[in-house]
Amino acid sequence: MENKEMKCHCCDKTTNRSEEQRKKLINRLNRIEGQIRGIKGMIEKDAYCNDILIQSAAVNAAVNAFNRELLSSHIHSCVARDIRNGNDEVIDELVTTLQKLMK
Repeated sequence: MENKEMKCHCCDKTTNRSEEQRKKLINRLNRIEGQIRGIKGMIEKDAYCNDILIQSAAVNAAVNAFNRELLSSHIHSCVARDIRNGNDEVIDELVTTLQKLMK
């Protein structure tokens, strides 16, 4: 599979992902996007609050699943690579990221 470098808009770091990894992540995001559009439609149609809240919880679960998948990939690739290369600062970066995810 071909690896393409993904450029982060907030920093100079990049992550090489296989086409399969990229497609998997994009598919998850597309499903989440569809769920959000569905919730928006429910609001526009004055759907019952409880029904909207249930759909919102499903979106949260989907985002959490996306984050778990991306975090696992990050640890196995980027973090492991940087530690092998002697860049222990990546551990502090990972701890900070985990703290943000656990808010």
